[in-house]
Amino acid sequence: MKRREFVAFLGGAAAWPLAARAQQPPMPVIGVLGVTSFENNTERLRAFRSALKETGYVEGQNVTIEYRWAEGQFERLRALAGELVGRQVSVIASTEGTTAAFAAKEATASIPVVFIVSDDPVRLGLVASLARPGGNLTGINFFSAELAAKRLELLRELVPKARGVALLVNPDDTTNTETMLRDVDPAARAIGWQMQVFNASTSAEIDAAFATFVRDPPDALFVGSTPFYTSRRVQLVQLAARYAIPAAYVGRQFAEIGGLMSYGANLTDAWRQLGLYVGRVLKGAKPADLPVVQASKFELVINRQTAKMLGITVPDKLLVAADEVIE
Repeated sequence: MKRREFVAFLGGAAAWPLAARAQQPPMPVIGVLGVTSFENNTERLRAFRSALKETGYVEGQNVTIEYRWAEGQFERLRALAGELVGRQVSVIASTEGTTAAFAAKEATASIPVVFIVSDDPVRLGLVASLARPGGNLTGINFFSAELAAKRLELLRELVPKARGVALLVNPDDTTNTETMLRDVDPAARAIGWQMQVFNASTSAEIDAAFATFVRDPPDALFVGSTPFYTSRRVQLVQLAARYAIPAAYVGRQFAEIGGLMSYGANLTDAWRQLGLYVGRVLKGAKPADLPVVQASKFELVINRQTAKMLGITVPDKLLVAADEVIE
């Protein structure tokens, strides 16, 4: 072989790995759209990534994740969803509630969207049916808003002498609040309770709502379902303790830090299901063909230590029914 031909041969051989790398498909990108913040969802994100790993995807190795957090400002969700569409993500994981799901739905009709919502996605108009969603959306319904009436009944069993009850809702989370009011109002009337609604969409407004309880203390407090309240759970639980108000919450994350009682689906498990579905979409599954996952197990968690502090004796019926009693 002539020297010139030999050099050319070596040059071509050196280029082979580069050419091979150039031909590799680009790493898929998951867009995570959330209402609150990264810090508020650390544990749930861990479950999400673990489920992704089960389907063969590891962040930073063979998949990239772009995060967009609204920091409690619902009005930012549309713009953030638009950013993910502009980034040309492979799939959008709408992690926190109905407003985020609608923002993703409005932003794209082609990119797959996997959502977590707390209300019936068919009634909301997100999907055509639970079994065959159609379109580019599917996801998980953990029924938080729809369980409001049952949560109210449990609170009555825990505080049977209550008559005047405060209902705290987030007016910025329009869909969740409408569902909550629709279900709670007739349920409260049926058991003879007088409900007074308090609106709070900021930390300062939560403080202001509790400040009014000094003048007119309610017999009990019912905290509505919204991602913002989950992000402010420490504030809510501490204020309920300070004002000695028995309160019911949507998930165990409240009871675990001192909330009196919670009833709802396990939100961490919902995020795990989200990760599994996102992984399936990345492998080629179409949202139109993936049935909406509906939570089937609901947890009643009672913090007995908080009950003792409030002078409440937890009925044996609730102790037996509880999935967990925190002593």
